[in-house]
Amino acid sequence: RASLHRAPGAMTSMNYISEEQKKKDFQMMLACSTHLGTKNLDATMTRYVWKRKQDGIHIINLGRTYDKLQLAARIIVAVENPADVCVISARPYGQRSILKYCQYTGATPIAGRFTPGTFTNQITNKFMEPRLLLVTDPRTDHQAISESAYANIPTIAFCDTDSPLKHIDVAIPANNKGKHSIGLLYWLLAREVLRLRGTIHRSQPWSVMVDLFFYRDPEEVEAQAKEEAAARDAPMEADVPPPPADWDAPQPATAAEWGGQPAAPTAPAGDWSMPAGGVPAGEWGAAAPDTQWG
Repeated sequence: RASLHRAPGAMTSMNYISEEQKKKDFQMMLACSTHLGTKNLDATMTRYVWKRKQDGIHIINLGRTYDKLQLAARIIVAVENPADVCVISARPYGQRSILKYCQYTGATPIAGRFTPGTFTNQITNKFMEPRLLLVTDPRTDHQAISESAYANIPTIAFCDTDSPLKHIDVAIPANNKGKHSIGLLYWLLAREVLRLRGTIHRSQPWSVMVDLFFYRDPEEVEAQAKEEAAARDAPMEADVPPPPADWDAPQPATAAEWGGQPAAPTAPAGDWSMPAGGVPAGEWGAAAPDTQWG
């Protein structure tokens, strides 16, 4: 009986998540616009909406989103073989995210078009029988959700305010339209799964940056690769410091730099009889310089 009785405040969270860590996660979700829904609202998603803005955009309750992420992580960890978890994203914004998620958690990704019959038709080349399904968008990945209902596969989905919840077992309310929001959601889910498995410690931050889960435009990737290649091929010029200047040394004459002729002597100050040519004004009998050529 003494073991069951606990003092007030002794109860801790089952996940041992500190308030500081939770605050950082909420700031990241706000920065990635995870709380912004759409102007349309499905009746089944009303419980997850906190408020509606003046422009008609519905705001999602991030507290519900965070709790559902913890619940989804516990369900994923309960699957013995990590490869039995199938992650699907037909939209381009989520394909990089699910590939990174599967890289760190060991799940099986299906990026791109979902082939009909993958879960129901055994004669298909890529037939699989997963034990759990994780979907990025219920509206885009409706074919996989329908087949999972036939095969009795539990389904977890990131649902926006306009997403249908038919055949969805665990709905994680979040913005599944933006590339940053999708990447952050998969990053948070992968981090929580690894923490529950004991791969990484909860008191230490995850060394993987969330930027790796974000969608990248192929044109931007190609331009960045070209810039790196150009910088790598360019010769490296060593920074040679200039020689130290000797201010005491005499400066060389610079009169012959432009015309090649020495500068004519100038008349002393006050002697106006000296012309510019250097011959005194009064000596008319002086011989003129020889001007014959050749």
